[in-house]
Amino acid sequence: MADNDGNLPSKKSSPGDVEAFLEKVARTRPPKTPGKRGRLIFGMDATASRQPMWDRAAQIQGEMFSETAALGGLDLQLAYYRGFGEFKASNWLGDGDKLLRLMSTVFCLAGETQIRKLLNHAINETKKEKVNALVFIGDCVEEDVDKLGALAGELGILGLPVFMFQEGDDPVATFAFGQIAKLTGGACCRFDATSAHVLRDLLSAVAVFAAGGRPALEDLGSKRGGEVLKLANMMKGK
Repeated sequence: MADNDGNLPSKKSSPGDVEAFLEKVARTRPPKTPGKRGRLIFGMDATASRQPMWDRAAQIQGEMFSETAALGGLDLQLAYYRGFGEFKASNWLGDGDKLLRLMSTVFCLAGETQIRKLLNHAINETKKEKVNALVFIGDCVEEDVDKLGALAGELGILGLPVFMFQEGDDPVATFAFGQIAKLTGGACCRFDATSAHVLRDLLSAVAVFAAGGRPALEDLGSKRGGEVLKLANMMKGK
């Protein structure tokens, strides 16, 4: 975990890291308007080295929709950067089939990180209409961390928590991701390339958080078990 100033996590993720991340999600309660679908921005690094993770995320993304259907549904927007200054954001999508078709048409291209564009985009979107959470999956940062921090601070004021999923152990990314999570009131968790099930559970947890908050997570935990059940148990009595 890296949501304390200057504290870098151990080199490898562990079940304890995941539990700590899920507990942080449980303590974060997003503003939710009754009767409205949850809104989640799904941000990804689509530079050249990220193709395997892109393909893996495409395979598991449908669970975010299926697990929030009973809560009134989830609207998700895919946002990604790649190549030379290219940043794109989709329309808001209401089902996994549409997202899968979209992700299947995207190929990763070499380029530098553009996390600042993602954060700026999230600011603009939530000013138009409330966004409940932003998820980002990446492995490095090649930008000014202080400038990213300023944007993250604005997201924190707007009440949009950012959940940073770090693949690997790059120390600059660890610090930057942790700062973004801390300043927005979100959380940061590391996983490795072989932990598809961990990524699936983390994405599902944040999707349910965006759609229904703690009560919905408790209901899901009793049905799903695993990491989501751990989160639901942490929430009881709080």
